[in-house]
Amino acid sequence: MSNRDISRRAFLQGGLIAGVSVTLAPLGSQAFAALMEKSVAAPPERWLANDGRVRMRNDALSKVCGEKVFARDIRAKDMPGWPQQQGHAMLLKTIKADRVYEGYDLSWLGAELQPDRIVTADDLVKDGIAFPEAHKPDPLLPPGKVPMFIGQPVAILIWHDFERFRQAKLKLKFNDKAIRYGAQAPLYEGDPYGSFRFVRVGGATSADPDEFSSLKDSMLFPLIRNRKPVWDQQPREHGNLSEQGMFYAQKIQQQIDSPPADWLVFDERYKTPSIEPAAMEPDNGNGWYDPASKTLHFVVATQCPFEAASETAQMIAPSRFGLAKLNMHPGYTVGYGSKDHNIFVFYAALAALYGEGVPVRLANDRYEQFQSGIKRHAFDIHYQLAVDKKDLSFKIFRAEMSLDGGGRANYSASVAAVGATAAQSIYYMPQSDLQATAYHSRGVEAGSMRGYGTLQSMASTEMMVDEVADRLGVDAIELRRRNAMVSGMKNTQGAVPAGALRLHEILDKASAHEVWKNRAERKKKFDAQDPDNWYGVGFAICQKDFGTGAEAPMASLEFDADGHIRMRHIGIEIGTGMSTSQALVVADFLGRPADEVKTAETDWSELQLASGEDPYIMSQATQDEKLRNPRWVGKYASASSATNSAYYFSHASREAARVLFNHGLWPAALEIWGRGPFGGQANPYVVRREDARWVDGKLTANGLEPLPFALLAKHAHERGLVTGATVHAFNRWSWADSEFTVDGVSERLPLDGLAVKYGDGAPQVKKAQMTSAGFHLLDRKNVNYPPVQLNNAMVTYYSPVATLVELKVNKGSHEVQVLSHHSWIECGRVLVPELVKGQIEGGTAMGLGHALLEEMPLHEGGPAEGDWNFNRYRLPRAKDVAVWTQSSEILPPLSDSDPAKGIAEVVMIPIAGAIGNAVAHAIGKRVRDLPATPARIKEALNG
Repeated sequence: MSNRDISRRAFLQGGLIAGVSVTLAPLGSQAFAALMEKSVAAPPERWLANDGRVRMRNDALSKVCGEKVFARDIRAKDMPGWPQQQGHAMLLKTIKADRVYEGYDLSWLGAELQPDRIVTADDLVKDGIAFPEAHKPDPLLPPGKVPMFIGQPVAILIWHDFERFRQAKLKLKFNDKAIRYGAQAPLYEGDPYGSFRFVRVGGATSADPDEFSSLKDSMLFPLIRNRKPVWDQQPREHGNLSEQGMFYAQKIQQQIDSPPADWLVFDERYKTPSIEPAAMEPDNGNGWYDPASKTLHFVVATQCPFEAASETAQMIAPSRFGLAKLNMHPGYTVGYGSKDHNIFVFYAALAALYGEGVPVRLANDRYEQFQSGIKRHAFDIHYQLAVDKKDLSFKIFRAEMSLDGGGRANYSASVAAVGATAAQSIYYMPQSDLQATAYHSRGVEAGSMRGYGTLQSMASTEMMVDEVADRLGVDAIELRRRNAMVSGMKNTQGAVPAGALRLHEILDKASAHEVWKNRAERKKKFDAQDPDNWYGVGFAICQKDFGTGAEAPMASLEFDADGHIRMRHIGIEIGTGMSTSQALVVADFLGRPADEVKTAETDWSELQLASGEDPYIMSQATQDEKLRNPRWVGKYASASSATNSAYYFSHASREAARVLFNHGLWPAALEIWGRGPFGGQANPYVVRREDARWVDGKLTANGLEPLPFALLAKHAHERGLVTGATVHAFNRWSWADSEFTVDGVSERLPLDGLAVKYGDGAPQVKKAQMTSAGFHLLDRKNVNYPPVQLNNAMVTYYSPVATLVELKVNKGSHEVQVLSHHSWIECGRVLVPELVKGQIEGGTAMGLGHALLEEMPLHEGGPAEGDWNFNRYRLPRAKDVAVWTQSSEILPPLSDSDPAKGIAEVVMIPIAGAIGNAVAHAIGKRVRDLPATPARIKEALNG
């Protein structure tokens, strides 16, 4: 979930940044083929059945048959033009954070195994390497300093051959005698990575104006003193609004401290663990720096190639290497967020740079991935909830959250903010005060891992609501029903969520489910029949945001005269199946999926876009000034994440297809239907565009002759109509829109950039306009951009999921066994049902692992010391996830015009809360710290 920006006009237009010519060509792309002077033929995969249904993912055969589409699979010999010799590198790390680092000693490796090159902090300074600011200070720790965290790298060790590298690495593994430790010293201390507070005091009803809220007024920021946030004194730049916010926060606190007699005030703490993403592909990169041409060729696994390319070029440009060109090749990858904004990319680039003309591969093994791969943040949460005992309504919700961000900042500040704003889950809170702070620690860097703070806060909220129901003696789903948001209500930032909220529909289904309805009788029967175990039922529901508040998708569609449809897309395939779904989504307007899809496309020179401001902190005045430039956009490109393909990426794909239909296919159809005297077959009827329908791949409208796509494409080309469209869009919890004149027709579109291509038969005057990389770049007019104030909304798009769990707890071992689980999902219009089901199954397993199994020490004794692997870290397996007794129900859309919603992350959240609630139902005690291990269950029983 990247919120960073490329911000370089020259780079975006001509591939030049900081004086470096930059080319991004994904593995297997046409651009890659041209760069390497070889042809790449797309495999003839029959992924669509004759009825238009998906038989398989469109990249399935490539992946299962072992084609080298993942960056990790690439060696020098796989890259045309590279030297055949493959070098290898590793990071040398210190694993004691309380000792001064005094240098390294590799003499004990012997002369034969010495690295061919060792890169240290001194080299980076001497050679003028400008390491990305976001990953400073000390990417390589210099002697004389205390490490910022356990496992901080001190050097890059490079060997020019594999065998010596392999033998040396075996000796270095689990052995820190290469590090010279000095005197014991105090631990490194750093300021918090970010601290936020969201206060809302609503009116008499949700529909009434708020007295104070983040959206209406401001979120709050503290002063930082002694590494802690101080809230009673606000930063001067935030002025009166912060003072007002703190006034309302204090009023809320006073009501909690002195509640009315008919209020129940819940006050408890929850803790969540640090989690290893366990992506199948560990971090890796392989590069070759050619000193003769001063070119760095770089194959890399990343979710955000634009950011990686930009910062790599800026890092090397000022150095002695005199980098002239960067050819970056992003491959397929899987990371669950862990390959977003990852420092490893830059270590890999440096290893290649110092390879002395030999290609160098830096790739984590599993121990190294545990040691340094980005983790899910551990949360310490203090919740207070005031409930009116008379009508069961929630009155006040307070939260204080502390996050362990590890040794580098990554996205910790953003995760803190998102975790706090998600804490309300599905409930309307008339008054709320939510604060979160992400702290530095000596642990492994935590960042953009799947869930992004919402799993931690919402699973805890769902356990809290269940416990409140127990204390009040009411049905837990009924309590949820009384307080669930309805359409038009405001969230804790004062923003109204998008569209219809179908939470009560889900709650009604869950309350009628046999397992929930008969849970008391089922427990009594089960406990009697199986005296060795306690039986429990648990339920949880949540709704998760999708999007970053600065989404910028791009897509391009073209069809040739034979009816072959080609798509280019900004999205990266990270395991979500986005290439399949985006190929399908254009069928709404084109009657059939795209034949060819190129993902991770980076060359959008036809749009000539400019960017340059951080979309999260820019002022309204700055935005207004920038918008005078018709090429300026709020953000150039979105990084790919698990939940932004279904909605945001589809928006760009659909809008490109809409342009092709409205200005290419529909005019072609009208001309064909209008052939003959007095307007031919169309004349007796009233023909409107809204009557257009695709039936079996043919276009008809109001009873007119069905026309095959190929016929329409051929005619559109002959007549020089629009046959290609490239679009850019920007979303800040609302879409930017502009007026464009397309082939003489003016219309307002939810886009801020548009270029079109005309058919082969276009007159010369039209072809002369296609001067922007073969497209006609259109000037937007009367652009309407989302106000900067919408940044304070934090979220307006939600997807809800609920889960019901049956489990048993062994009375002797206190082990938990999940017996069955059922989920209800509302994700709008489903693009590919099989992909959604796959996300449900995988996400549920991840949530179950978070709730029951996965845990690591944060600091000493944890993975940062380099000796953790799956032999010590227990992932859920088939026997743990009730693989044969899991089920789900996807709610049908309200209509066929519903948008698709991001679903990938949210499915793992309610299973965690439901398991916590089921354990409590089983044993009669609450386990508030996850995972609910046998030791914690035993402690709760004895407490």
